[in-house]
Amino acid sequence: MLQSSRGRTRYPRWLRRLVYRLYAHRVEGRLDHDQVPKHIGVILDGNRRWARASGGTTEQGHQAGAEKIRELLGWCAETDVEVVTLWLLSTDNLSRPPEELRPLLGIIEDAVRDLAADGRWRVHHVGTPDLLPDHTQRVLKEAEETTRGNTGILVNVAVGYGGRQEIVDAVRSLLADRAARGMTLERLAEELEVEDIAEHLYTRGQPDPDLVIRTSGEQRLSGFMLWQSAHSEYYFCEVFWPAFRKVDFLRALRDYAARHRRYGT
Repeated sequence: MLQSSRGRTRYPRWLRRLVYRLYAHRVEGRLDHDQVPKHIGVILDGNRRWARASGGTTEQGHQAGAEKIRELLGWCAETDVEVVTLWLLSTDNLSRPPEELRPLLGIIEDAVRDLAADGRWRVHHVGTPDLLPDHTQRVLKEAEETTRGNTGILVNVAVGYGGRQEIVDAVRSLLADRAARGMTLERLAEELEVEDIAEHLYTRGQPDPDLVIRTSGEQRLSGFMLWQSAHSEYYFCEVFWPAFRKVDFLRALRDYAARHRRYGT
C-alpha cells in the first residue's frame, strides 16, 4: 500500500483491478438471466468531458468512446441481450463546429465499419440519411448490407438521429403510403391507430427498448426514442461513457431486474 500526498491510502493498481474483477463476478453471479432486458438503448454521453478531465482532446474523447462500443456489445452477448440501440450522433450534434464534426463523423464511420467487420452483429441505421454527408451514408448502407445475414445482436446505430424527427419522418411515410393506396386524409384520420405510426418508425418490426441507459450523470432523454421508450425503464449512470465498465453495465441490469414493470396497470 502507498500513502498519497493527502494522507489517503492508495492501493496498487493490480490489487484494485483484482477487487474490481471479483466484484463484477459477484454481481454477474447474482444476475437473473430471465430478467435481462431484450432491447437496451444507450445514450453514449460524456466523451468530451472525459477528455477534458483526463487532459486529452475532444477527438481523443470521441475515439475512446467509440472503442468502448465493442466491450459493451461483448457484455450484451454474454447476458442474452438481443437488440442494442447506440445513440452516436444526434440531429443537434450536426450543428457542432466543422473542426469537431468532421473528425467525429470519421470516428463514427470507423466504428460502424468495425461493427460490420466483426462478423457477429447485424447493423441497422436509425436516423435521417439525408442529413448526413454522402460518404457517411455509404458506410452505413454498406454495413447494413454486409451484415444482413448475421445472427448475432441487432445493433441499431443512431446517427443523425432525433426523436422528434423520427416521428415526423414516420408520419410522412405513413401519409405517402396511404396516398399511394388511394386513401383520403379524412378516412386516414378516422382509422388511424397507434400501430400505424409504429410501422413507419426507423425501428419498425423491432421490440421497444426495455431499458435505456444514459452515462455522464445527465438525467434526461434529450429526444432519444421518444415513441419507443414510452414504457421503458431508465438507468442514469454518473460515469462518463469512455470510463463505463462491465460492473456499471451489470449494475444497470441488476437495477432493471429489481423493478416491477406495470405498464400503467
